[in-house]
Amino acid sequence: MPSGSIYVPKDAKFTGNSPQNLYLTFWMAGRKNRLRVRAAIAAVGFVIGNVLAPRFGWSNPFLAGLLLGAAAGGVDLLIAWRAHERTAVWRGKRRGEVRTGRLLRLMLSRSGYRVMDGRAVPGKASIDHLIIGPNGLWIVDNEAWGPDTVVARYGGRLFFNEKFGTTVAKGLIQAATALADLLTKETGIPVSVAPVLALHGCRIEGYRGIVAGEGLTVAYPRKVARVVRSEVGTRLSAEQIDLLARTAARILARPSPTRIT
Repeated sequence: MPSGSIYVPKDAKFTGNSPQNLYLTFWMAGRKNRLRVRAAIAAVGFVIGNVLAPRFGWSNPFLAGLLLGAAAGGVDLLIAWRAHERTAVWRGKRRGEVRTGRLLRLMLSRSGYRVMDGRAVPGKASIDHLIIGPNGLWIVDNEAWGPDTVVARYGGRLFFNEKFGTTVAKGLIQAATALADLLTKETGIPVSVAPVLALHGCRIEGYRGIVAGEGLTVAYPRKVARVVRSEVGTRLSAEQIDLLARTAARILARPSPTRIT
């Protein structure tokens, strides 16, 4: 139907004057300007290619200019595309937990880590991912923030623009503590669980896209595996990892899907 599906209710944040809709409106409005800038970059590359060709002994300056111009324009296109794709989760085009889950399996599964998706800690909020590996346990949640949001740490505290990160950190830290207590009780293995927040769309001001504060680590999805691997101190055997994974699968229920009526 032109106005949308009759089975799925409209999400207000993707219509009207929502930040997502305004972002797309301005993005489309800036298309002509981006094309003009890209054409100028390609033209400069073409001129530089023609100038450099004789110096490097290339027999066809025109072809060298075309190749360099196309490469320069292609780089500008790639930069613009990556900037736009970074907001895909925030715009509702992609699901953050799916993207992060794939990255975690790709980067960690071959190193002895177990990755479990979509689990609910009894009495606490659901978590997107549970990671169990040779050097510890982590829970990972996903959140999407607008491209104008800057996440940073000042004086040991997390800030999302001018907002304190305390409310974001509190729930995840409580879930990590409750899960650690539960797994320790069920398995007899004393463990701690580190909370990690994978952020989509925003900009993180930290070394290699990772910031830690208030007991919580925030990182870009592609950097979460680095956070996991960098942890030192805890050592778990293959048998302990297997026991913790089987216990977690037994006691942590999958969140019930929401039915749309």
